[in-house]
Amino acid sequence: MDAAARAREALPDLPRDAEGTVFREPWEAQAFAMALALHDRGVFTWSEWAAMLADEIRRAQADGDPDTGETYYRHWLATLERMVADKGVATAAMLHRYRDAWDHAADRTPHGQPIELRSEDFG
Repeated sequence: MDAAARAREALPDLPRDAEGTVFREPWEAQAFAMALALHDRGVFTWSEWAAMLADEIRRAQADGDPDTGETYYRHWLATLERMVADKGVATAAMLHRYRDAWDHAADRTPHGQPIELRSEDFG
């Protein structure tokens, strides 16, 4: 069984159709793949992931998220960031630094072109 299939088995609420996991945007698939890679490296168990993801979703709902399914991978990404910080893989400051660099790279990239992260994006 491949990593994605194991994740679908462990996380029954993943958005899916008859073909498998469903992503609305490329970044959602990338966040999913990062979580799979970290799990495969033993950074966390799927039960740890599910508990933290459920906590993120509860927090978002308490803050007014309508829970229509459209924000699922935003919660997934927040969980990913929190998990790597909690597990010591990256600090919150490092995550913030890279988020700012990606924002800078996106701002200078023409629409429709691939975003490339460069050293100057870390300003």
